[in-house]
Amino acid sequence: MLKIYSVDEAQQTILKRENAFFFADAEMTDAQKEASAAIYGQPLAPDEAVRHILKDVHQRGDAAVQDWTAKLDNATIGNTVVTADELSAALDRIDPELRDALQTAAGRIRDFHQRQPLPNWTTSEMGGTVGQRVTPIQRVGVYVPGGTAPLPSTVLMCAIPARVAGVEQLIAVTPPNKDGTVPDVILAAAAIAGVDQLLKIGGAQAIGALAFGTQSIKAVDKIVGPGNLWVTLAKRQVYGIVGIDGLYGPTETAVVADETADPAWVAADLLAQAEHDVLASAILFTPSAELAEKVQVEVGRQTEELSRAEIIVESLANQGGVVITADMAEACALASDYAAEHTCIATTNPQEYIGKIPNAGGLFVGEHSFEVLGDYVAGPSHTMPTNATARFASPLNVADFVKISSIINIDPATAKALAPVAAIIAMAEGLDGHAAAAQKRAEA
Repeated sequence: MLKIYSVDEAQQTILKRENAFFFADAEMTDAQKEASAAIYGQPLAPDEAVRHILKDVHQRGDAAVQDWTAKLDNATIGNTVVTADELSAALDRIDPELRDALQTAAGRIRDFHQRQPLPNWTTSEMGGTVGQRVTPIQRVGVYVPGGTAPLPSTVLMCAIPARVAGVEQLIAVTPPNKDGTVPDVILAAAAIAGVDQLLKIGGAQAIGALAFGTQSIKAVDKIVGPGNLWVTLAKRQVYGIVGIDGLYGPTETAVVADETADPAWVAADLLAQAEHDVLASAILFTPSAELAEKVQVEVGRQTEELSRAEIIVESLANQGGVVITADMAEACALASDYAAEHTCIATTNPQEYIGKIPNAGGLFVGEHSFEVLGDYVAGPSHTMPTNATARFASPLNVADFVKISSIINIDPATAKALAPVAAIIAMAEGLDGHAAAAQKRAEA
């Protein structure tokens, strides 16, 4: 089930990514065209379908949101809003042990993000005063996926950094159940995280409602949170009207291990990732053929004990595997090139490899810092860059919920000295109006 690859084989297969977001208008099969036509009245590729939904929400507002929720989620919703009082009531209904666990996780997430510096600063060393002012984004929408299981951790991981940053209004959206309800555990997590309002809508229609506003929903300034292909395409299409945090693909974990790693633990970590989704990727990089074989056996044995075995088997068969490298240096280099959402280091001295893997959404250092802790309670947000975007992107953090304004308060003497410099550059650009504005200060 867990295949072992050479480096060359892996580079031609499991280490090659096909970005679904940028090929969402690819040619469809006849079956896909028929299914799409049944929903949209014409065969639309995913990118076109999302554009169709967003346009409808922009034009018709609440009515379009209701119609698409009924058509795509098979759910009839009356009032889309879950109030703060209803969120608090759900907090009382859930199991006390679960409530305590959510509150413990929330405390660690809050503590971590409160330590992230976001300084206002000024200096008088450049003539007058220049600096920066950091202010919170006023209104943020958090997308919480539905699907096969409720994800209260995503509520905490997205909403708490926003609250720490000082966001004034925090609106969460999540797909409803077919009976129009939302699981209590999601409502409870929203209460713990300090969400002001939760809306029972999902999919591209929810992204449209947040971006454009409707008769009953006020538009937000930024949308954060993961979602399926349709949600991600919708975020991409509304970017520029609102801000977004990133475009998230299927979840992924890379494990970099030497011969001392515990094969049962490594297997368990790979399986924990593979059970998310048939598109999830779980890859082990190691120079130890002996470890690879032991992990392969453990994966087969442990899978039999798990409830989502069918998903795991498909995920590992198509997206996962073990890559045998020449040495640890090559293992680290390949893991960094892969730039996984999660990169776990399971070696004798894991700290020595931190600097050798510059590209990773999160680095999990040592076998006791396992990725599942990052999913729930370690502290940093589990909303991390996927699909190799860790080469340039960061996990969701407090900086995602603020904006920086430059402060420019130049004194008269410095302005007079700098004006001719500005005028010279302006003339080089053919902007004589700019140059004239500068020269008037130089001549004053």
